[in-house]
Amino acid sequence: QVHLVESGGGSVQAGGSLRLSCAASEPRTACVAWFRQAPGKEREGVASVYTGGRSTPIYADSVKGRFTISQDNAKNTIDLQMNSLKPEDTAMYYCAAYWAYGGSFYCGIRSSEYHYWGQGTQVTVAS
Repeated sequence: QVHLVESGGGSVQAGGSLRLSCAASEPRTACVAWFRQAPGKEREGVASVYTGGRSTPIYADSVKGRFTISQDNAKNTIDLQMNSLKPEDTAMYYCAAYWAYGGSFYCGIRSSEYHYWGQGTQVTVAS
């Protein structure tokens, strides 16, 4: 059983920044993505990255230019740097993954593609 653990959520004023981290119990190459879900809304893919080689991160239009997904090899985490946060970014943020192989891989942000999920970390942005 693979476990994903998110950390770094919290409360911040609009315009502020937060950095989320996702740690996996197994160090395997994978597509890793961040999703979010606000109360009463559908789960939304935020960003994705392939950990096994060359890939272009994918971002939802709503976060392009503000959020950056990256791999921290020293900590073995996938991080989501969130800048210029807006109240509409308020949501529970989830890390998700599925194993993938090869020198390059396209990792989408549709939740149906992902097999493993973390418990989530809350992000609240006050106006």
